[in-house]
Amino acid sequence: MEHPGAPVPTRRRLLRLGAALPLSAALPHPALAQTPGVPRMNTRPIPATREALPVVGCGTWIGFDVTPGSPEFQRLPGVLEALFAAGGSVLDSSPMYGRSEAVTGDLLAAAGARPRAFLATKVWTSGREAGIAQMEQSFQRLRTDRIDLLQVHNLVDWRTHLKTLRGWKDRGRVRYIGVTHYTASAHAEVEAVLRAEKLDFVQINYSIDQREAAQRLLPLAAERGVAVIVNMPFGGGGLLRRLRDQPLPGWAAEIGCTSWAQVLIRFVLSHPAVTCTIPGTSRPEHMADNAAAGAGAFPDAAFWQRHAGSLPI
Repeated sequence: MEHPGAPVPTRRRLLRLGAALPLSAALPHPALAQTPGVPRMNTRPIPATREALPVVGCGTWIGFDVTPGSPEFQRLPGVLEALFAAGGSVLDSSPMYGRSEAVTGDLLAAAGARPRAFLATKVWTSGREAGIAQMEQSFQRLRTDRIDLLQVHNLVDWRTHLKTLRGWKDRGRVRYIGVTHYTASAHAEVEAVLRAEKLDFVQINYSIDQREAAQRLLPLAAERGVAVIVNMPFGGGGLLRRLRDQPLPGWAAEIGCTSWAQVLIRFVLSHPAVTCTIPGTSRPEHMADNAAAGAGAFPDAAFWQRHAGSLPI
């Protein structure tokens, strides 16, 4: 989701810093990919392995579903540059996102940057053979022989696909497996799957205006040792569009925020059960702004109890 809420000078400054590291200068580990002068993004451990994962990534829905060679496509290398320059690595896609998987794969291949990405995608179909075919297509589109995280999208035929994915994980084709959903109406079903299955990741919606996940799912994920990716940190119903014309509250500066997007991201990352969030964007300056929200100390629950109620949402 795009966001126009950040002050222009801040975004331009971050973009200049982000552009200082070309994608062609690929390094083997995302943790080494940070550009000097850019605030260091925090990482959190994936419970299953304790591998450090940067806390802000990039979702590819809509923003990466573009025609190669188009003006929209021409902006996307800068998005990856800004992500990697800040020490980020997570790129999340799906076969239901149109061209997004193929565009992501093309961009990473052109830049020689696959080693710097934590590449996540999904399976979104019914039936074992259809699932295998779709996942094989994802490998081809993403131009990779190993996917870091493969998730069952919106729990579609999750029993069938998790069985396949466990076999692929044992063979080293995928590193982690999980399930996803994007709406609070499905949280009860997500909870049932979390209780019944051994998963590495769960991807769910959570935001300052949609906090249902904090009631049961986030504590359960922590209890079960499951990493959490938050897929809608900017909320639903055009939350950022509603906020963009509102002045930032004075307390935003206390937590290092210079845009509404940063406020919303830092709210999500303040929950200790959240491992990473993946706001989508197709603009380098927005990616740099998002990534900056992953640096520094996060406010505690008491801070948000004092201030979140005053937001014009």
